[in-house]
Amino acid sequence: MESEQAAPLLPAIESRCDDELCCLRSCLRWMCLDQSNAGLAVASWVALFVLAMAVPAVSHFVLSYRRPYDLVVQLSLTVAAALSFLTLSAATRRYGLCHFFFLDELPGRCARVRLAYAAQLRGSFRLLALFIAPCFAAEVAYKLWWYAFSAIRIPLLGNGVATSCVACALELASWTYRAASFFVVCVMFRSICHLEILRLQEFAVAFQEESEAVAVLNEHLRLRRQLKVISHRFRGFILWGLITVTASNFAAVLVTTRPHSDDNLFNIGELAPCSIVLVTGMLICLHSAAKITHKAQALTSHAAKWHGCATVGSFSIDPEATSEVITSGDGDSDDEEDSEEDELDNTKIVHPYVHTISFQKRQALVTYLENNGAGITIFGFTVDRSWLYTIFMLEISLFLWLLDKRIGIS
Repeated sequence: MESEQAAPLLPAIESRCDDELCCLRSCLRWMCLDQSNAGLAVASWVALFVLAMAVPAVSHFVLSYRRPYDLVVQLSLTVAAALSFLTLSAATRRYGLCHFFFLDELPGRCARVRLAYAAQLRGSFRLLALFIAPCFAAEVAYKLWWYAFSAIRIPLLGNGVATSCVACALELASWTYRAASFFVVCVMFRSICHLEILRLQEFAVAFQEESEAVAVLNEHLRLRRQLKVISHRFRGFILWGLITVTASNFAAVLVTTRPHSDDNLFNIGELAPCSIVLVTGMLICLHSAAKITHKAQALTSHAAKWHGCATVGSFSIDPEATSEVITSGDGDSDDEEDSEEDELDNTKIVHPYVHTISFQKRQALVTYLENNGAGITIFGFTVDRSWLYTIFMLEISLFLWLLDKRIGIS
């Protein structure tokens, strides 16, 4: 009955996913990142060379005598944009956008997963604008202020006001292109991770349905294979992005704490938007990776809970029944908390079909899940919360050591 009701919705859902893919391709085309054909690929490489390399290089060598921290900003944004461009270029050229976003596998998913993923893709554009708009506004305000008070010392080509306007416009276009390029890949990774979380939640429902052990095992193997593919596609971007963000912020600390440095808002104002863009983008990636790893690891706990409930229920229910409701001792006191949890993280009792899978098969599945954890990995290291705590402590230790060497905080 449920499949019959969902069948009329399938064409509309597929059309909605196609619409989101067209919007994404259009967004990439406007940002000069679309490489779906040879002409667009050439245009994207030209845009990378002009906006991410030529304009920052000319700006630095012409205006750096008035902006002492310009080298850190220009190098950081250019490296981040180049890293994002190469990641996106390799992915789209090898897989195509449809396969890269796993849209070709959506027809095998349920309607809820399709609708949620389409909504996630649609919301990714709003998220991109939400992060870019405030930083762009701050950058515009700083550039206008800087050119209004310092443009008289720029080497002029004819009309000084026109030269300043052109230079300001080119710098803003270059900054926007590099920041948006970095954010696009981060938001793409977040959307792909969200799809896998939806698949994990769909998989968790199988424990409450009449499923076979082989079907459950095959689905988990597909999930592990999918997470492995995602890890291989983005591990270079996450690793080098983390190195770039760390080096950029440490370089900013070095140049601002050097002796006799002229630190004021007029000189260091450009460091803030750059650091916010890089740190925020990397936090999006790390949070998404850690979240999907947490959900994948929570699947083992969910399976163990399902096995325990099925084992206990098998001794207390009527053999003729297919399932039995086991009430929780907390009653309605946890309704508010449970409403905020999904199928993987909730603390509710699982109501399984206990006669569908035997005790030995359930035990084998739980043992398999315990010894075959899934998640996002970077060259063998699982990106979970413990890994993030380790990275955070290393960053804090290096930062405090650097401050001690520069200003002697100890």
